[in-house]
Amino acid sequence: MKQCDLLKLSRKQKRLCRREPGLAETLRDAIRLGIMECQYQFRSERWNCSLEGRTSLLKRGFKETAFLYAVSSAALTHSLARACSAGRMERCTCDDSPDLENRKAWQWGVCGDNLKYSTKFLKKFLGQKRIGKDLRAKVDIHNTNVGIKAVKNGLKTTCKCHGVSGSCAVRTCWKQLSPFHEVGRLLKLRYDDAVKVFSTTNDAVGHSELASPQRHSHSTKHAASPRATDLVYVEDSPSFCRPSKYSLGTAGRTCSREGNCDSMCCGRGYNTQSRLVTFSCHCQVQWCCYVECQQCMQEEVVYSCKQ
Repeated sequence: MKQCDLLKLSRKQKRLCRREPGLAETLRDAIRLGIMECQYQFRSERWNCSLEGRTSLLKRGFKETAFLYAVSSAALTHSLARACSAGRMERCTCDDSPDLENRKAWQWGVCGDNLKYSTKFLKKFLGQKRIGKDLRAKVDIHNTNVGIKAVKNGLKTTCKCHGVSGSCAVRTCWKQLSPFHEVGRLLKLRYDDAVKVFSTTNDAVGHSELASPQRHSHSTKHAASPRATDLVYVEDSPSFCRPSKYSLGTAGRTCSREGNCDSMCCGRGYNTQSRLVTFSCHCQVQWCCYVECQQCMQEEVVYSCKQ
């Protein structure tokens, strides 16, 4: 169980990790999955989800912080559910509690992704508890739950029919998660429409809760609670144009002249460079079992942000 000690976990999380064979590997898979998806979704943005500055970013309440919490919890939920159905976790297996109509007529013959177990375990692993009036803690937990809900949103029931002459006498059904790219795309849309929030006291129940000005009003007197699917943040983001403790800036980043160079380069302009690239071309299938290609070259123009 030394693998658990190598991960940056709290004492309680390390205990859970040691008790769950296969969890350490799943946690590493989830970390990689979350980082790769974040970098893919922000590949054309000023902040490109680089690892540099992430520790400082997580201490703030920016929109980017909200996305990091959401994509991380989503990646862990997704990875745990897939690990269960793949047999990589000893304490869970396929999803065995389908909530479907005509259950008796449906035979579950394929191993479904166990989202029920993964969400239950994740809440125990993250240790969500009562947080009083701490605004940042409320925001972080809200965004974590947005990530979990995004995975749940992609859970689909897939069925196949079995019977004589194409009849559907028996249906084999299983629950399957959407590819994580779809979860990442949904969370990026949530990021684009993220809601700035503040803390307010609910007189009816006597405790504080998150609130945001209504969409068409900047007055806090007309506050509304953010939706459960909204990413929320508490402070405006920096520009990410220049190197800082949050990012490396955009100098040297490649961009699309027709697309995002003006925004990416923050008005500094961009350099144009031509280069020759080699690629496979004129490919033909040869008998029996291989493809033969020629090597072609073409000129490619690359645009990169000035210093």
